[in-house]
Amino acid sequence: MYTADEVRQICETAHELGMLVHMDGARITNAAVALGATPAALRSFTKDAGVDVLSFGGVKAGLMFGEAVVFFNTSLATRVEYIRKQVAQLNSKMRFVSAQYVELLQNDLLFNLAKNANAMALALYDQTRHHKSLNLTTPPSVNSLFPTIQEPAASALREWTFFWDWDEPKHQYRWMTAWDTTLEDVSSFAEGVSQALKI
Repeated sequence: MYTADEVRQICETAHELGMLVHMDGARITNAAVALGATPAALRSFTKDAGVDVLSFGGVKAGLMFGEAVVFFNTSLATRVEYIRKQVAQLNSKMRFVSAQYVELLQNDLLFNLAKNANAMALALYDQTRHHKSLNLTTPPSVNSLFPTIQEPAASALREWTFFWDWDEPKHQYRWMTAWDTTLEDVSSFAEGVSQALKI
């Protein structure tokens, strides 16, 4: 995860070179929680850091569907209302997307859901780090872990559940927790890991 200062440096360099900065914020709320769980924390590594356009992730933050595009540099948005239909981003029932964002932005719901996801990643780390072969040496700051799993354990675990490859030559995988992950989910997964590593 980038710090606010790192994002600022990237933005300054891009702007010096005449480029704009678009941030993919699919998991922006998880990063905001790691940096303080406040609107100010969210601004610190987006608008205040010099980001021009942000894809404000909705689905991974707890929405049923929908993403929002935020133009911090409003001069870039002058033609958006015309081109959004051409690029298949005009939902005929846009109010259904908007209504979800209205709720997500009330009463710190977006931060509370992301706090759960991040906390569950830490719980998964705590329940699996004793397996030295996983190489989980640093607690996660957001909702992702990157263990290494050798064969045949990786295949055995995959027969039971799904997870993504991350760095295949290194046998590294990506485990993600979500806004709705429970401690029971974590414990069940950790038990599956323990069983797979016995093979």
